[in-house]
Amino acid sequence: MPRVLSDEAVGEFRERLIDAAERLFAAHGLEAVTLRQLAAEVGVSPMTPYRYFADKNAILAAVRARAFRRHAEALEAAFSVERADPVGAAGAMARAYVDFAFAHPEAYKLMFDITQPNEADYPELVEAGDRSRRTMTSGLEAMAEAGLFHGDPGLVGHMYWAALHGPIMLAFSGKLMPGYDARQIVEALMGALDRGMFGDGGNYGARSPLVRQAATAQGERPGGPPSLTEPGRSAADSAARTRSTRK
Repeated sequence: MPRVLSDEAVGEFRERLIDAAERLFAAHGLEAVTLRQLAAEVGVSPMTPYRYFADKNAILAAVRARAFRRHAEALEAAFSVERADPVGAAGAMARAYVDFAFAHPEAYKLMFDITQPNEADYPELVEAGDRSRRTMTSGLEAMAEAGLFHGDPGLVGHMYWAALHGPIMLAFSGKLMPGYDARQIVEALMGALDRGMFGDGGNYGARSPLVRQAATAQGERPGGPPSLTEPGRSAADSAARTRSTRK
């Protein structure tokens, strides 16, 4: 007779299985991973995962839901700290986005690099995904309320989102040219978008909120704003150092 588990024990095992699935799915792809492999990864019998999940797609949905939820929590926390300053909040959220991606690369890839046609079958995944997407416009909406932004938050939010996501995925796939890193490129894109949207004399000033937040938190150094890759080092210095180490 199967042992009756407490809710706490069930939750702990689900988390262990989700952790294992996140690693294996990100490394090998959904189709290449079997439930038998997942069971072996956590040290249980091949049939045990079926006590907690209907099938492999249900496990993937749980993995992605957790990732979207944690992503949203990270950006919401960054926003709440700077809520009184909408521009500072936008910068804090951009930094939190980049930090999350590089702290949790497997989760990030599964959030955005996998198509799950039956997402609507998993309400928890739909809710977490919607919550994460809302963070892409919350900073702009706060700026609009403060009279600092006039436009379509959805459209402009997607523009900034693309500027964050693109360099991250290029870095993960090893496609960036030598001497450049994703954080430097994100800084440059944020600044270019800000100048294009608001102008050097606009409400933002000539600096991206991302770069402005880094400068405020870490102090200005000669040679430009601090790199998000190496705190206290300018983006130009970081690029030069990277090139010298790769020679």
